[in-house]
Amino acid sequence: MQLNKKTLEQLRRIINADGTDDYRSGPKLVAFFNELGFNDTYESGFPSRWVYTDDKLDKINGTSELDKCIKNVFAVVNYIGRISELDDLIDSFNQYLAFDKWAVVRENDQIIFKKLDRVVVDAKKQKMTDICEEEFLKLTFDVDVDSLKLNNQVSNVIKTRIEEIERCIRSNAPLAAILLVGSVMEGVLLGTATAYPKLFNTSTSAPKDINTGNVRKFHDWTLNNFIDVAAENGILKQDVKKFSHVVREFRNYIHPYQQIAERFNPDKQTALICLQVLKAAIVQIGDYRNGGNH
Repeated sequence: MQLNKKTLEQLRRIINADGTDDYRSGPKLVAFFNELGFNDTYESGFPSRWVYTDDKLDKINGTSELDKCIKNVFAVVNYIGRISELDDLIDSFNQYLAFDKWAVVRENDQIIFKKLDRVVVDAKKQKMTDICEEEFLKLTFDVDVDSLKLNNQVSNVIKTRIEEIERCIRSNAPLAAILLVGSVMEGVLLGTATAYPKLFNTSTSAPKDINTGNVRKFHDWTLNNFIDVAAENGILKQDVKKFSHVVREFRNYIHPYQQIAERFNPDKQTALICLQVLKAAIVQIGDYRNGGNH
């Protein structure tokens, strides 16, 4: 299978899995690619993760090892208990793979490839997504940070940061706004988890340590973890979960090299979606904490 540059970049993002439970550190990336015939070691002077992954994908592009790589990435056994997440990931990747006239298909526990006779772009599906985003942005939320019942010092910081986010958007500084939204979102969800430790720690989506099988301490959770568990327990509704991927993915650009690798320059529209997600989350968490759903 020979893939174009854009598809390979998307595959690299999925393999590296920044900001998710499937994050691969440098040593894990070495182990992943060594299964594909390489013989690398992780040592001093190791390149950045995205450079390393790009290099390996470029070397196996057009060979059977690339097919094996994709099958390993989407291996169903690694997504037990979260198959819907795997299917969403495959759907997302197929939007790029379509331009190579290929598609990844999951048949129960098997990952197979389907050859397409032409490039198929689902414009209708894309249009529906755009409409949903537009409608989401039109919603009005009466944000009350005090409803979160955090301590006064934390509440004051959150209020100040929300004001700063709005100033950043007005001043056309979308990246700064997005990074601030991510930090506030994580702080709000950490405060909620701390208020309901048993609920969060016993949830199906709670992240577990690979070696011990124990649920990780809250300070080791990712923003993605907090969002998934909050949504699982009805603290966050599906509208917020649906658009929260914008916040958690773009927050990764706090690292300059990551932004360079992705060639990403966010615009005001993206920042507005992130702010809207944050406002909706605060309202929904406030409702939950004040007895709306439990």
